[in-house]
Amino acid sequence: MEYDKLGQSDLSVSQIGMGCVTFGREVDQKMSLSILDHAFESGITLFDTAEAYGQGASESVLGDWMASGGVRDQIVLATKVTGTLTRERIISSADASLKRLRTDRIDLFQTHIWDKRTPMEEILSALTQLVDQGKVRHIGCSNYSSDQLSAALALSTDTGLCRMAVVQPPYNLVQRDIEADLLPLCSSESIGVISYSPLAAGFLTGKYRRGLAVPKGSRFDVIPGHQHIYFTERGYQILEQLDEDSRKTGLSHVQLALSWVLKQPGITSVLVGVRNKAQIDQALAACDS
Repeated sequence: MEYDKLGQSDLSVSQIGMGCVTFGREVDQKMSLSILDHAFESGITLFDTAEAYGQGASESVLGDWMASGGVRDQIVLATKVTGTLTRERIISSADASLKRLRTDRIDLFQTHIWDKRTPMEEILSALTQLVDQGKVRHIGCSNYSSDQLSAALALSTDTGLCRMAVVQPPYNLVQRDIEADLLPLCSSESIGVISYSPLAAGFLTGKYRRGLAVPKGSRFDVIPGHQHIYFTERGYQILEQLDEDSRKTGLSHVQLALSWVLKQPGITSVLVGVRNKAQIDQALAACDS
């Protein structure tokens, strides 16, 4: 597995990142710790969580794992703040995350969503305060458009406030909007890109089929809000092409879809969310596909 520098930061991260969204939610504590051990032993160094994942449960699991294994200094720890991003909200969220994570610093602290209500200067000022206090090493954003990221970068230039080092967008064979403007912006501004949802929330695994009912208990059954992005004519055509490629190569849908993202220029690391150790091995195999 390859390792690359994250934008202009001093952080180096693994090509595959551990998305911790399932821990403490779909995956219990014991299995979560076992998965985290396997990921670390396999060379994964980026571990990305958020206060929103399981209402803090994911951060607590990750904190327990780091404390029990003594691995804090050997990984890049990333988390996120969501909601209305006032100064008070950002500072209190960071403090709560630090407590759950059982650490004194967060390597990468990201805004989880764009907040149109709070002035960007207030957001960046609060994030800069955290950096100045040593609680956060670098800042970033998730789910920003190119215009939103560009506005944040321009404000940093004008005010001297901390600069976004990373952006975290969804990216897969179906959802490729970032190619038009966000990836070129990140390239020109030396912004690291940590992409997520390489399997399109499971759509590209092949379990969802044209004209068939959504399997009970699957992600699109439990959270149907993303169906309109993937359950389209174009989405099904891409899935059918994956079927053909899988037959020709003998590689699984997962390997093919993940390998495609890993090979795209401008992507620093790809987050994968898993429910068992075998899914980590699948992701690692895609690095060599």
